[in-house]
Amino acid sequence: MRQANLLGAVAVDNVFADDAAWLRELKEREEKSWTMLRNLGVQARHHLSDRVTYVLSDVLKWLAELPANSVHAVVTDPPYGMIEYDAKNHAKLRKGRGGVWRIPPSFDGAKRKPVPRFTVLSKEEILNLHGFFSSVAYGLLRTLVPGGHVFIASNPLVSTMTFHAFVESGFEKRGEIIRLVQTLRGGDRPKGAERDFAGVTVMPRSCWEPWGIFRRPFEGTVAKNLRVWGAGGLRRVSDDEPFRDVIQCSPTRGEEKSIAPHPSLKPQRFMRKLVRACLPLGVGILYDPFAGSGSTLAAAEAIGYRAIGTDSDEEYFAIASQAFRALSSLQVEPHEPRTDRPQSARPQQV
Repeated sequence: MRQANLLGAVAVDNVFADDAAWLRELKEREEKSWTMLRNLGVQARHHLSDRVTYVLSDVLKWLAELPANSVHAVVTDPPYGMIEYDAKNHAKLRKGRGGVWRIPPSFDGAKRKPVPRFTVLSKEEILNLHGFFSSVAYGLLRTLVPGGHVFIASNPLVSTMTFHAFVESGFEKRGEIIRLVQTLRGGDRPKGAERDFAGVTVMPRSCWEPWGIFRRPFEGTVAKNLRVWGAGGLRRVSDDEPFRDVIQCSPTRGEEKSIAPHPSLKPQRFMRKLVRACLPLGVGILYDPFAGSGSTLAAAEAIGYRAIGTDSDEEYFAIASQAFRALSSLQVEPHEPRTDRPQSARPQQV
């Protein structure tokens, strides 16, 4: 069986006798794909660097334009409940109060940022949430190469709906990344009766964030798919250490928040770990459907990957163009830059 690629198919049943040849072919196809993809369509865009482009576009419209098998991985932090970024609630967020956004009680004199209340979703909003992420998942299933991974952030209150939409659409669920993060969400006493019920907490204090891991199905072995498509696995941290599914990382603070003032900005020290892992050979094109203020794109630039992001919010589109250089050049935990060969050239059984 043969599967068509964006720019010239490579037969799945082809036998590659020379590792250098298959790797060279993957890189040549990446180069051609990149030239086409970053200039696709008529939407406004910022070419943030030679490796990164940000397109001002609705995700579903952009996915409809993308050719099949054209991106190799997805890392994205979408609006978890969708309604928090609709026009009405987003306007209230920017005013600092109202709607689904609430201001948590102050802590140690510190003013806290608005956070969305996902416990207020109606049945209709839950159905809309599932329907929207089903549409995104179907679009990604077509545009990802076989074996391509999706890392998608969510919230413990709505993750089951988001993740189920991806499974229903045909993705394989490959686990979850648990980000251990001490937040100030939850843990509050009953509002207006804190003294009467001093020993009660309405819901647990949130100390973790789930990221679903999904993979587009493929035929044959992982090893063969890696040679044909450059996808199917995750990049190891080192020869001796695999990529792990629990990552401890504190909230974004200080310099990063001032560089890119987005309400759900994820820290570079966390995003660079995910971004690096998603391309197992360090070859391919990364896509972020909900690019926001550009944290995923900045992480890709820091690692040395090619990446395309989309978002329909003009304000965040402008913020990303201003913040990109500063975010991508931030000094965080050491990471390995992209190399011209896979992480380990030693043969391994799969």
